[in-house]
Amino acid sequence: MNILQLVPQLNIGGVEKSAIEASRYLVLNGHKAVVVSAGGRMERDLAAIGARHYMLPIGKKSPISMVYCYIQLKKIIKKENIDIVHARSRIPALVGYFAARSTRKVFLTTAHGQYKKHLLSSVMGWGKKVIVANDLMARHMKDNFGVPLDKLVIVARGVDLKKFSFIPPHERKTKAFRIGMICRFTPLKGHLDFLKAVSYISRRITNLEVVLMGDRATAKDDYIKKIELTIRRLMIQKNVKFVDSTEDVAEVMKRLDVIVSANREQEAFGRTIIEAQARGVPVVATRVGGVVDNVEHGVTGLLCEPMNPADMAEKIMEYVSNSSLMEKVAVNARNFVEKNYSLDKVMYDTLKAYEDVLNYKKILILKISSLGDIILSVPSLRAIRKKFKNAIIKILVDVKFREVLNGCPYVDEVICCDFDSRDRGWGFYKLAAWLRQEDFDISIDLQNSRKSHSLSFLSAIPDRYGYKNNKLGFLLNHKADLPLEPLRPVEHQLEVLKLLGITSIDESLELWPGKENDQWAGDFLKGNWLKKDQKLVAMSISASKRWKTKNWPLEDMIELSERLAKEKSVRVVLLGTKEEEALALEFMNKSAAKPINAVGK
Repeated sequence: MNILQLVPQLNIGGVEKSAIEASRYLVLNGHKAVVVSAGGRMERDLAAIGARHYMLPIGKKSPISMVYCYIQLKKIIKKENIDIVHARSRIPALVGYFAARSTRKVFLTTAHGQYKKHLLSSVMGWGKKVIVANDLMARHMKDNFGVPLDKLVIVARGVDLKKFSFIPPHERKTKAFRIGMICRFTPLKGHLDFLKAVSYISRRITNLEVVLMGDRATAKDDYIKKIELTIRRLMIQKNVKFVDSTEDVAEVMKRLDVIVSANREQEAFGRTIIEAQARGVPVVATRVGGVVDNVEHGVTGLLCEPMNPADMAEKIMEYVSNSSLMEKVAVNARNFVEKNYSLDKVMYDTLKAYEDVLNYKKILILKISSLGDIILSVPSLRAIRKKFKNAIIKILVDVKFREVLNGCPYVDEVICCDFDSRDRGWGFYKLAAWLRQEDFDISIDLQNSRKSHSLSFLSAIPDRYGYKNNKLGFLLNHKADLPLEPLRPVEHQLEVLKLLGITSIDESLELWPGKENDQWAGDFLKGNWLKKDQKLVAMSISASKRWKTKNWPLEDMIELSERLAKEKSVRVVLLGTKEEEALALEFMNKSAAKPINAVGK
């Protein structure tokens, strides 16, 4: 496989580390790894593992820059023969999505954070698959951005257990007590809360040392100035030391007694936390988001309330005053990380996600109406399933006819539409937007109407199959010519299926009644005085409400039912929808054969 990863830059951070780790694993397993970013200090890591790097300002929001990156990215995709474009951040994802679509490559995203509900953030749900770190992130992407559950893949962050080898707390004992924060310099990370907690602790510990590690060069100047001013106001200059992001994180952790995660808002995962746990450094973390999945209070770390420096200080002091708690937490946390976040396991899951998405097909069949036509589509559904055994196949039908396909083994889901009310007017475009989120690869239009052709197009489905007709057939990109001779319905559908390589079809029809259906039918017939071994013939009382020429005259149907009763001892059962109940009543009043009336039932 040839995988292209998109990240804004290659400086310290969980997004960048994930890209480097995935690249290393891909290369070691015989695949090609390509990364596009604006560059940074971790470029040399990519070069060392044999991955290829292209420098583009792919994280810039400037429209001119984004158009430039789109053009260049298409060239890179073609040059490197890329199979999957994997975006790990929002602006790169927007550029990558359109570049992948225009080159017909698979687009994949990893949602690294709990993005606020915003149009730009929604692009992180546009991937063929959306990788998230845990259940919390999966719920966030589903609830806030409407990402279907079958698109979400949970792959945790990983830790290199060799690099972050375990050092028990008692082996790090020095005269000084060292506390650290390792993260980006941004207000959401809670540096100011942490510094206030440090000021409380400094009054109780004389030998306190504090480490703030991060990339100050990429941080906003106002925030760095605010941190420096807070340090001076709290008079803790002699305690606090800044460590640049160029230093090795594992080595910095080796010198720490406690590490603090002071996030103010929901944290999706917390990579630094599990790295510290692997290293044997006890953790104090704010009780936010996915952090609680990795820090069990009193077992694998200590939790404090967000934006509460006093509570944070108390939790740090629990470690200071209780060395046995530090030892217990460190051992428990290391065992927890080994079990859940081994880098080998996580990278294996990532590689499997890549392999799965390449073999993954999602098909939308459009057969909106009517009752008989949907039943007559069953041979086509069966043939499509036989051709695409492992695909996710969904069918769009009118809500009135959804029960016809109950129990159908050839489709994974029946999607209902209602053009009489909900999906009329603006609702039509909302339905198309919803289908677009499903990210189908193929649409097979067995309806071949203006509505169905429009839906396929507006749903942004890359391969759209159907008939080339005067009902907006130009919106399809795989078109069958209309037959010159009349064809039976199943044969008519086969002409479209031939475009997909389906050359023959079993025309037998099926329905899948359940036990409750059989029970209802038995009770219904018994209530209509059906004799034992009585032969039944069902008659559909109307073929079409719209096309009267399709309907057999009522008088002829009545005559046939009477002759069947008189000459063959056959009893007729009338079938139809609720709209035809008046016609059925007229039939019953005029017929001497006493048919069973099941119309509307």
